[in-house]
Amino acid sequence: MKTNITPLRMCTGCGEMFDKRTLVRVVKSPEGEISLDLTGKKAGRGAYVCKNAECLKKARKKKAFERAFSVTIDDTIYDEMIKEIENAK
Repeated sequence: MKTNITPLRMCTGCGEMFDKRTLVRVVKSPEGEISLDLTGKKAGRGAYVCKNAECLKKARKKKAFERAFSVTIDDTIYDEMIKEIENAK
């Protein structure tokens, strides 16, 4: 009997483990651009966050994405990501 393994990822905002499909991927493209990846298929390094703006705000406050990607992220990029998450609901 084959067992299906569900991939788990940690939310960078709250730090809890969730099923990969329930989270939103934030990706740093090979060109260095930071953006939300709602499909989960963009190329680049990824970090995950819950599908609510509060977890994204927590990750912003902790500078979790800046550590994960080793870059400085501008506030306008965070504001755009918060708008995208709120509009995706």
